[in-house]
Amino acid sequence: MFNEPGYRSLPHHHGEAETGGYVLTGTARIYFGENYSEHVDMEEGDFVFVPPFMPHVEVNMSTTEELVWLTTRTPENIVVNLPDVDDSILVGYTRP
Repeated sequence: MFNEPGYRSLPHHHGEAETGGYVLTGTARIYFGENYSEHVDMEEGDFVFVPPFMPHVEVNMSTTEELVWLTTRTPENIVVNLPDVDDSILVGYTRP
């Protein structure tokens, strides 16, 4: 999958599915925790595991370059969208 420069997802989780992601190109950040106050940064070659039912927001941290990553999910591709949050609570995130 790929994300345009500055893209961010809605807050969501993947139900009972476990998710693995591998960054092929670009810089990503996943926000999680209370009010999405924690985050993990990733760049080319990094892997991330998102446990079942963990609310998170996925972000392309670059405002000029695409983010390309490979994701896999089991048992199926479950996406449960949650109420949106204001960009201002996502520390370090800016739209292009």
